[in-house]
Amino acid sequence: MPGIIDGKALAETIRKELAASVEAFHGAHGTRPKLATILVGDDPASHVYVRNKVRACEQIGIESESHYLNAAAPETEILHLIGSLNTSNEVDGILLQLPLPPHVNRTRALDAISPTKDVDGLHPLNTGLLVQRRAALVACTPLGVIECLKRYQVPLAGRNAVVVGRGDLVGKPLALLLMHENATVTICHSHTANLSQMVSRADIVVAATGKAAFITPEFIREGAVVVDVGTTVLKTEDEVAAIFGSSSRKLQDLREGKTVLAGDVHPSAYEKCSLYTPVPGGVGPLTITMLLANTLRAAESRRILYR
Repeated sequence: MPGIIDGKALAETIRKELAASVEAFHGAHGTRPKLATILVGDDPASHVYVRNKVRACEQIGIESESHYLNAAAPETEILHLIGSLNTSNEVDGILLQLPLPPHVNRTRALDAISPTKDVDGLHPLNTGLLVQRRAALVACTPLGVIECLKRYQVPLAGRNAVVVGRGDLVGKPLALLLMHENATVTICHSHTANLSQMVSRADIVVAATGKAAFITPEFIREGAVVVDVGTTVLKTEDEVAAIFGSSSRKLQDLREGKTVLAGDVHPSAYEKCSLYTPVPGGVGPLTITMLLANTLRAAESRRILYR
């Protein structure tokens, strides 16, 4: 039977460790790390995400402040707010919740965040430092993937790792992190020839395509470790039945109005894995946990830089 990476349990373990580190920080500096969140607009999912992040901060002793702007807020207002948070001595990390309204230039807004407070690890300076293995702040989901693999003692050095997906949020930074752990890394994408054949050579597969159940059994070699980063909300019974089967409990969940998620890896591929992350409950819980770790890291770095 394949093993399961329990991301929820792992996140709880790491948060307890972070809580102890936050208390040590408070004892040393007389202040607590502080995260500022910015949410533009009324997207319900974004509000849930921000509330979860604020709650996670509270649980481990990190302070937070939330800034809510109208969906019609001009870009200049958003940039002005970011600028004021950049110069605030009380704020250690800044999180700009995505997505942004169409009239806001996402790149310009993210680039406006000070690299020392960029807890999402998306600033081009931090991306460049990651290439040189010098970044203090790295994108949270890739960090969570690496944490999963290390905590479950998956050997990385010398292993063939394939990342399916080349996005700026997951694929590219994760490929660099795996390379820094001495894995031999291949990035595959929509233009990769013989995709399933390429992926099937991997000891470690990371699926980050955003396409539900895209990775089927023929992609997976026997005994591979599979990390599923994708989360797609399934909205119809046909979608659920096609992936999980017509007798799946998830069909009843959908009928009862519950959210049904699918990862990028088809459930039928799990049997070939030695270890895999489920969806939900795999990588997801680690993403917010790594945001907390980045906030603490940013606070520590700023104290060293400005002392």
